[in-house]
Amino acid sequence: MLRSVLSVAIGGMLGSVFRFLAVSFVASLIPLTFPIGTLAVNVVGCFVMGAAVGLSERYLWIHHDWRMFLTAGFCGGFTTFSAFAFESVELLIDKYYWTFGTYFIASSVLCLAAAFIGLILTRS
Repeated sequence: MLRSVLSVAIGGMLGSVFRFLAVSFVASLIPLTFPIGTLAVNVVGCFVMGAAVGLSERYLWIHHDWRMFLTAGFCGGFTTFSAFAFESVELLIDKYYWTFGTYFIASSVLCLAAAFIGLILTRS
C-alpha cells in the first residue's frame, strides 16, 4: 500500500509540474481569452489516462504501481478539472458566453473522445 501511495504522490508531483509548464507554454504560443492551455492539457491527459489503462490491461507485466503512478498520480496532477471549472466560472462572470459555451463543449467532447481513443488504441 505504501508503494502505491508513493507512486501516486510522485506521479502527482510530476504531473502538476508538467501541467504548469505545458499550460504556460501553450498560453505563450496562443494568447487568447479562451483557456487553450488548460484544454490542451486536459485532452492530452485524458488520452494518456485511456492509453495507460489500455496498456496495463493488455500487458500484464505492467506493474500495478506503474498504473497508479500514471493514472491517479501523473494524470491526476496533469489534468486540471478544477482549473477547467474555475475558468468556466470566470468566463461566465465576465460575460464571455460564447467562449464559455465553446470551452465547455470542446472540453467535454474532446476529453471524452481522447480517453476513449487512448483506451481503444492500446487495449487490444
